[in-house]
Amino acid sequence: MKPSQLDRPRLLIVGCGDVGMRLLPLLSARFRVFATTSQPERRAELRAAGAVPLLIDLDRPATLRRLDGIAPWVVHLAPPPSDGALDRRTRNLSAVLPAGGRVVYVSTTGVYGDCGGALFDESRPVAPRNARAQRRVDAERVLRGWARRSGARVSILRVPGIYAADRLPLKRLQQGTPALIAADDVYTNHIHADDLARIIVRALLRALPNRIYHAVDDSDMHMAHYFDTVADAYGLPRPPRLPRAELQQVVTPSLWSFMSESRRLRNQRIKRELGVRLRFPTVEDFLEKQACDV
Repeated sequence: MKPSQLDRPRLLIVGCGDVGMRLLPLLSARFRVFATTSQPERRAELRAAGAVPLLIDLDRPATLRRLDGIAPWVVHLAPPPSDGALDRRTRNLSAVLPAGGRVVYVSTTGVYGDCGGALFDESRPVAPRNARAQRRVDAERVLRGWARRSGARVSILRVPGIYAADRLPLKRLQQGTPALIAADDVYTNHIHADDLARIIVRALLRALPNRIYHAVDDSDMHMAHYFDTVADAYGLPRPPRLPRAELQQVVTPSLWSFMSESRRLRNQRIKRELGVRLRFPTVEDFLEKQACDV
C-alpha cells in the first residue's frame, strides 16, 4: 500500500451494504476506509471497492473488539435487530466507538410515526408507532448519550424510502398489489440512494455537532401516485385501489405499517447547512433521466 494511503485519516463504515458501496468511491480519495460485514463471502467485494474488510457481527460483542480505536470517523449504516424495543447492535457498537470521534448515523423518518400528512422540520418530537421505529429511536438516544459522555460529535440522518434503478417497487406492481384509494391515501417521502451517499459525505464534513437532518428529496407525493408514476415509466399496469379497511386485510403487516403513516418532511437544513444539491430532486426527475438513458 502506498504511504499516502496509510497517511489518510481512517474512517469506518459499519454495515457496508448497498448505500455503503455507493459511499466508497466518494470517500476513498480522502480516507483510508474500513468496512464491516457479517458475510465472509463479501470481503473480496469490499476489498476490490477500495475498503479494508472487517468480519464483524454486531450481535456478538466479542467480535467488536477489533473496532476499538480503529478509526475516529464512523458511518453507522447497520439496521437494528428484527425484534425487541431496543437496538442491541447499536448498544454493542457504542462500547467501542472512539472518544472525541465523529459519527454519522443513518436512521429513519419512521421515528415520527403517523403525522396525518403534516409538513414539518427536524424540531418535531418523535412518536414511533411500531417496534421497528422504536428500535431506531433507541439507537438515536444511545448515540446521543455516547456523544455527550465522550465529547464526540454525532449527526443523525433521518431517511425515508430509498430508491434507485434496482430499488423500485416493480415486483409489487407486477404482482398487482393494491394501493389506497385517494380519500385514504398517505404522503410518502423518498431519496435516491446516490443522493443519500452524497448527503452522508456532506454530514461527515460539514454537519453541526449533535444535529438531526432530514435526508429527503423534494418530492411531494401520495403513495399511490408514486406507484402510478413508476408503473407508467416501466409500462406496467397501475395498481388497483382499495379502501383502507379492505387493503389492510390483503397486505402484510409490514407493508401495512408503511401504508398507514403519512408525513411530509422539510429538507431545507441539508441544503442550508450541508450545502446539498440533489442530483435527483424528485422521483420524476430520476425516471425521466432513466427514460433518456434507455
